[in-house]
Amino acid sequence: MPRTSRKRSTLANRAIVASAALLLGGGGLVAVNVYASAGEGDSHRSAPGTQNAGQWMSTIDCPDVATRDQLTNVPEAARPEVDRNLALIDSQITEAYKRFADERAQIQRDPGFADNAILNPLKDKRAATLERIALSIGRVAERPQGLEGLAPCTLRAQGGQGQNGGQQGQNGGQQGQNGGQGNGQNGGQDQGQNGGQDGGQGDGQNGGQDGGQDGGGQNGGGQAGNGPEASDFVDITTVQPNVKKARTARGGSKGTFSTNCGVNEAGKFNSDNVIVAPGVSNGAHHMHDYVGNQANDAFATNDSLAAGETSCRNQGDKSTYYWPVLRLQNGQNEADANADGGGKEGNVGEIQTPSQVTLTFAGSPKSKVTAMPRFLRIITGDAKAFTNGDANANASWSCTGFENRQLKDKYPICPEGSQVVRSFKFQSCWDGQNVDSANHRTHVAFADQNGRCQNGFKAIPQLQQRVVYDVPPGPGFAVDSFPEQLHKPVTDHGDFINVFDDNLMKKVVNCVNGGRTCK
Repeated sequence: MPRTSRKRSTLANRAIVASAALLLGGGGLVAVNVYASAGEGDSHRSAPGTQNAGQWMSTIDCPDVATRDQLTNVPEAARPEVDRNLALIDSQITEAYKRFADERAQIQRDPGFADNAILNPLKDKRAATLERIALSIGRVAERPQGLEGLAPCTLRAQGGQGQNGGQQGQNGGQQGQNGGQGNGQNGGQDQGQNGGQDGGQGDGQNGGQDGGQDGGGQNGGGQAGNGPEASDFVDITTVQPNVKKARTARGGSKGTFSTNCGVNEAGKFNSDNVIVAPGVSNGAHHMHDYVGNQANDAFATNDSLAAGETSCRNQGDKSTYYWPVLRLQNGQNEADANADGGGKEGNVGEIQTPSQVTLTFAGSPKSKVTAMPRFLRIITGDAKAFTNGDANANASWSCTGFENRQLKDKYPICPEGSQVVRSFKFQSCWDGQNVDSANHRTHVAFADQNGRCQNGFKAIPQLQQRVVYDVPPGPGFAVDSFPEQLHKPVTDHGDFINVFDDNLMKKVVNCVNGGRTCK
């Protein structure tokens, strides 16, 4: 896709966005129409006289099929068909959300309309697709039971829960992976979440209410009507320091290896996801930024990745590193405004080039590390965490100069002169056998809160990504997402496929285990 020029935000853009968000004492936000843009149509505005008729429905909430126990051990022979059908389920939700977004006023007047026009047809499509998944597995192994129970979806009310989906409101204020806690004072309505691996705290004072009047702001909705909204942002200066690190024991590995792969200067984007939806165009339904391997698309194979060009300075690193693009929602259209993964799915605004991307492989605080196998695939974070709940949410948000304060379920408002930082720490324990798994998660794991790998898993070099952006202070930016995820910050995620050559991977391991700092 051609790249439009935007390396840095213009002063005009800064003025437009900064003037739209006014900070109050204590880091509160005036809920104004921050995101009104050329991408926002009348169909996304509430109908006159309906705002107080009842709870405003904000999104479609469906059970995430891919994470269910029945699909954690899909036989290899069935995997291609299962993956294609899982991607089809994502497309079905996307199509249903588009109808929902266009018909919000009608749904508000007549809740039964949603069942008849949106939810029941979606249920039928999902049921047929789930049956195909069960049949494909049943041809080569025991047929999974109970998948049909995952067909129904619900509408989630503003600040509420779906009946059958992620029910993430229950997670408000729950403890994160290594001890961080979300405040969730108003019931954890937007995860309230989560702490994650670093023990960072999500501020969650208002629970990230899923709201405004129509999913994107109090006065008329977000760009394309699907968020984010003002309460998804928090002033980083009001967040208390919350980063904790496990102490490195005598047998630990203190070294690091850094690889420089640029900031995607070439503008490589697509809305594919070769890990989750191989062979399916637009399998992600949102646009990804790529650094490293330049051959990555939905149809990439291990052989084509190994033969591909790389943006990495060290040509022995042909790995692929990708994450959702970050857009400045300033009313300016991107080149993909009418494309799949872009404006067609509510991902609008100017794609921002990072000012810096740092890729570092670090050691284990408790042991030496072993080499990653070539073509190991790792996903960190959860693109559907808003509806799934925060169990797999892992990305962090902060600002330069404040990186001892990490947010999970909020975007940061950075002071003038400070830049937005996205951080991803990938799983650092490997099962010793598999380069992937049916749900793309169970072959790798995070270390426990003391830094140890459990259950026979081996420590591997931990990929730590840091992506920095020079964007205007205040609300006005968001990551791309599946439409029904409303551009929530908790849905941020990163993907990695290891295509280091053997010699360079040996160097990585030796540097990390030897306590050296290498590039």
